[in-house]
Amino acid sequence: MSPITIWTHRLETPIGAMGAAFDGEGYLVRLDFLLEGQAEIWAESVSRREDQAFGFLKAQMDAYFRGSLRTFNVPHKAAGTDFQRRVWAELEGIPFGKTISYQELAKRLGDPKCIRAAGRANGANPISILIPCHRVIGSDGSLVGYGGGLPRKQALLELEGAIPKHQEGPYGWL
Repeated sequence: MSPITIWTHRLETPIGAMGAAFDGEGYLVRLDFLLEGQAEIWAESVSRREDQAFGFLKAQMDAYFRGSLRTFNVPHKAAGTDFQRRVWAELEGIPFGKTISYQELAKRLGDPKCIRAAGRANGANPISILIPCHRVIGSDGSLVGYGGGLPRKQALLELEGAIPKHQEGPYGWL
């Protein structure tokens, strides 16, 4: 078995730093918000390789946060179980500016009883924003369950127009 090459990069966004990882073929395999304490560790471990794949991701993320990009076409490979990949494929089908509930996600997967499993797979999404797990909300409309933190989920949904912006901009990010 040959070694796997992974290139890592730090990506600054208006709502916090993210860590991006690409495989040796240039596919995005991970994109996560760096939580408290991770940003410093990530800064020391970043590969420093500037390549076309990262430049393409950065350009698309910048356009997304400016509000001029609604659909990403960054080549990516999300590693997971067959069920997780089915869930993530459903997430990619949720349009910009729209949300669905965890219950609706389970129904779309063909089994309304798999709501918890669908929620766990949603939470295991390795490619934040591009695979839009932030577009899944509670049945009552509440913002629940986001690995990057609920303030970021709110900011992303406000940016996309899926929920109204708060007058005061409580997080001051967008």
